[in-house]
Amino acid sequence: MADETAEGRRYRTLSVIVPVFNERNTVAEILRRMRRVELPVDLEVVVVDDASSDGTDKVLDTLEDSTVRVVRHPVNRGKGAAVRTGLAYARGDLVLVQDADLEYDPEDWPRLLAPILKGKARVVYGSRFTGERKNMLFLHWVGNRFLSLVTNVLYNTTLSDMETCYKLFDRQVLEGITITSNRFDFEPEITAKVLRRGHRIYEVPISYSGREFHEGKKITWRDGIRALTTLVRERFRKPG
Repeated sequence: MADETAEGRRYRTLSVIVPVFNERNTVAEILRRMRRVELPVDLEVVVVDDASSDGTDKVLDTLEDSTVRVVRHPVNRGKGAAVRTGLAYARGDLVLVQDADLEYDPEDWPRLLAPILKGKARVVYGSRFTGERKNMLFLHWVGNRFLSLVTNVLYNTTLSDMETCYKLFDRQVLEGITITSNRFDFEPEITAKVLRRGHRIYEVPISYSGREFHEGKKITWRDGIRALTTLVRERFRKPG
């Protein structure tokens, strides 16, 4: 069983990985919100532009500075691939994923950090179902809750929101874990692999303001099928 807390560890830097694809209208605002959050650790931001075609790259050209590094994919590869690229560049001893679409509020970062900084956990997820939120469509709600239920049954846990974007890790937890998913199946894959290593996931409530497809939401029912397949595959995959 892996150590479940980080008691005695001193954290210095939070690396926030921001996968971006065609978010010209929101990426500047999310970075503005990120910069204004007061944190007890240093902040490093790694933005991975996944071959945007809507002018996002030009917006990012004006936003890169000493704390924001922009990495670009020459072709579109998906969220999982973007996170994987971000991990290769991130230098912090804490790692968080932040979507660029304004659904998640960086003001919730201190809430996510608190259990790790207090030594209560090494992995923290922000749950959209225990905090204030703009209610999502019923089918999205059913899909999210179903995938969390499957996760709980397969991995003997009690997560309320496996698919949340807000996943915060002690960097050491990720060492030795290889992520192969290129799309949104990153979420179940990393969850499954962390749980199989014996880490219990700590959840905190977060706010949520979900978009719909006409506003640019990209995940579809096909991604739900991939997530389900990934959960089952990883549960019965041989270790190593």
